[in-house]
Amino acid sequence: MRILKVKCLAPTRLDKYLMDQFPALGPGKLNKALRENKIKLNGKKQPLSTRVMAGDEIKLFILDDELDKHIRVEGPAWKNARCAAEVIYDCEQILIANKPAGLPVDGPQDDTLLNRVWRYLNEKGEFDESTLYKPALCHRLDTGTSGLVIVAKTPEAEQLFLEEIKNRRVQKSYLCVTFGRPIPPSGKLGGYLIKDADRGIVRIVEDKLPGAKDVATEYDTIAVSGRLALLKVNLITGRTHQIRAHMASIGCPILGDSKYGNNAANRELKLKYQALCAWKLELPHFTQPDFAFLSGKVFTAPKPWYYNQIVDGTLK
Repeated sequence: MRILKVKCLAPTRLDKYLMDQFPALGPGKLNKALRENKIKLNGKKQPLSTRVMAGDEIKLFILDDELDKHIRVEGPAWKNARCAAEVIYDCEQILIANKPAGLPVDGPQDDTLLNRVWRYLNEKGEFDESTLYKPALCHRLDTGTSGLVIVAKTPEAEQLFLEEIKNRRVQKSYLCVTFGRPIPPSGKLGGYLIKDADRGIVRIVEDKLPGAKDVATEYDTIAVSGRLALLKVNLITGRTHQIRAHMASIGCPILGDSKYGNNAANRELKLKYQALCAWKLELPHFTQPDFAFLSGKVFTAPKPWYYNQIVDGTLK
């Protein structure tokens, strides 16, 4: 069930209001839903011609997949992003977007973080098909991970931030929930990370094998709740699946992680994506005049939903 609180400046027909909110609901689908008593206005079945006003409540007993189905329009992929990106910071050089879990940063599909960023910039009047430089990702997050991503708005920013991130001068902090409490509650994990390309995973090993790279992760327990622990994690190195593999290597996998985690617990607690958020970015000191104003800036994402649920013991 979906509940809507009507927000409109003037009385609007019920069918028009619903089609504006959910483009996939055409007149035929709305009439069918009404006949099946799947639309209630202020608790009652009402004709689709009824005028709704601010403050009215609409209940829809329609599957989310039907409501959120996207209607593709002609044109470049970014025009078909589901919405504009949620932007934490925006200046002439960079943009920092907050990626929701489940959204890929880029790829062949229309709805990606990068396409949402381009849509956001288009709505600001800063981007269209003729724009010479297309804003680019400076780093990536796994699809199931939420949090902050830096997007360069100029070629100079792209070159600089790729170099700064490669040389580990941009500090990244994460929030996560583990299934199991780390012992000790705070610590630094080391070792080597090796990729298993055939299985699409990585492994943490103690000895440096051919192709292995050094890996270092710091963690600190913020709160515990039953079997679960809420951690702040700092990346010292930045390797593929680093936090996920490192925490799993000590018997405390990230909750919701289907590759490295406890799938029985994930199903029990109904976690669709890993409880891992790229929460904070700390920028280094820049000597370049065009970037000096960014020196030392710190950006944080809103705390993810599971933060308070571990602190208050709701999720355990």
